[in-house]
Amino acid sequence: MKQKKDVNEMSFLDHLEELRWHLIRATAAVVILGFSAFLMKDFIFNTLLFGPKQPDFPTYRFFCFLSQKLGFEGAFCSTEPLFILQSREMAGQFSAHIWTSIWAGFIIGFPYVLWEIWRFIGPGLYDNERKNARGFIFIASFLFFLGVLFGYYIVAPLSINFLGSYTVSEEVTNQIDLSSYIAIVRSSVIACGLIFELPILIYFLTRIGLVTPEFLKKYRKVASVLVLIVSAVITPPDVASQIIVSIPILILYEVSIHISRFVLRGERKKASKNGKSS
Repeated sequence: MKQKKDVNEMSFLDHLEELRWHLIRATAAVVILGFSAFLMKDFIFNTLLFGPKQPDFPTYRFFCFLSQKLGFEGAFCSTEPLFILQSREMAGQFSAHIWTSIWAGFIIGFPYVLWEIWRFIGPGLYDNERKNARGFIFIASFLFFLGVLFGYYIVAPLSINFLGSYTVSEEVTNQIDLSSYIAIVRSSVIACGLIFELPILIYFLTRIGLVTPEFLKKYRKVASVLVLIVSAVITPPDVASQIIVSIPILILYEVSIHISRFVLRGERKKASKNGKSS
């Protein structure tokens, strides 16, 4: 039976070979899950993907209720679909089915992809580093799925409601191309999922010494401006939507400051113990 080489004995080509197999397994998992999503066409498209364009979507019902309670005109209280979807290419619907299934496989298989990445990185870490990073896959996956849900229930409906109902003239009817609609939903979901990984990113940047709590606090105002810019990019150009999206990102930034402080505190305790023992 062939034994796995020690990480310290592996050459550069051995590392590349190891990385290749991790990537192959991660890709295979995404493909298998994507194939499963391909078979669930009605649920993926009619229930999930086309949900945010329906007037009875939970987000619209909530904002309709909220606007009525506040005495505003119910902009989200429409009972008719905002627009009609169309496909203008011969293979348009089939291509949309294929690529949507692949992206669904990636979202569902994100924890496994992280696990394969961790299996490649983990052997190169010290025992205490692996111990401190225990729970990385669970936390990172939780934040990713939290971001996906935020993108699906907040960012995507706000974008679809604004852009789908926006008109420059009554002479123009909104008949949205299928690929354009899917791109809005996909970018909203994936972007928010990745943005919510900010605390994980700050954790590792702090561990390697590139970020400190003082640095994050010093540039808090700059970060706030960048958050507003990101919010403006992934949301429709209205102030309310940008504020709704920016609030959780700013909260994540503040959480990242505490995470960075916690990491440095642990490293200082470890350094003091090592100093005393020596």
